[in-house]
Amino acid sequence: MIKKTFFIFTGFLLLFASACSDEPANVFQGYVEGEYVLVASPIGGTLDDLSVSRGQTVPQDAPLFALERDFEKAAVDEAKHGLQRAQDNLANLEKGQRPSEIASIQAQLRQAKASAALAKIEYLRRVKLIAEKTISQEELDRSESDYDQKNQQVKQINADLTTARLGARSDEIRAGMAEVLQAQAMLDQAQWNFDQKVRSAPSSAFVFDTLFRVGEWISPGQPVVSLLPPENVEVRFYVPQTIIGRIQQGENAIVTYDGADKPIDVIITYVSPEAEFTPPVIYSSQSRAKLVFMLKAKSSRKDATRLHPGQPVDVTIPTLAQ
Repeated sequence: MIKKTFFIFTGFLLLFASACSDEPANVFQGYVEGEYVLVASPIGGTLDDLSVSRGQTVPQDAPLFALERDFEKAAVDEAKHGLQRAQDNLANLEKGQRPSEIASIQAQLRQAKASAALAKIEYLRRVKLIAEKTISQEELDRSESDYDQKNQQVKQINADLTTARLGARSDEIRAGMAEVLQAQAMLDQAQWNFDQKVRSAPSSAFVFDTLFRVGEWISPGQPVVSLLPPENVEVRFYVPQTIIGRIQQGENAIVTYDGADKPIDVIITYVSPEAEFTPPVIYSSQSRAKLVFMLKAKSSRKDATRLHPGQPVDVTIPTLAQ
């Protein structure tokens, strides 16, 4: 997530200041801007560890913070057991059913037939009772439903026995393979949730701020650490519309600031296609002189560490002096 700080009237003030100064026509006033990376976890929890402090510089992949994740660890363990169970079941299916397994299915079938026979007797008994009007229609309906369920169970177990005797259980094996894939996906999801509660630096950066203390509750997506990578530091400056056509993206420029031991080389990375701080009047020759365009420029990562957001700078474009 990117946090941008805007100086609303900076462009107008810079233009006014430059108009009142004696600086060369190729020197423009600007300021340093930073686009902050707000690091958060997509899953909420209590802040268990904060590995960085405000003001330090961290390398890429350095740990930033960790939320408590006992629940996520339990989910990972459960998913691992589920995957192992699915893999064992698939291995068992691939071996083929043994005589003892067929005998077990036969025993289930006998039990199901006995239950169906008893359900039939109960149903026929209630048919007679309903004719005598000694029971309600609801009791008869329940008895009939129970009888149908028992018959369906007999058919199901009978089909299982037939399949077991055939020995070719390709459908069962495919189902077992699908269960393994499903269990693996559940493990991957649980592992992802577990990993999301520990965050590291996406790139080397300056720790601009830490927003919570250990023990505080963090909502999902709520930033915990604010980072400023060197590549997210840029210089913004404004030029009048009279010379905007002479400046191209990719052009070199030079940045200086108060107390600088040496200038910083930058490259213009953006030229605004629209004028800013434009008066709401028809574009007369007088109003056109008030139009300014914003430009952005960036330096190397090494030189970017010398710049600080909010810092005023002077930008020189050498080609305009030619």
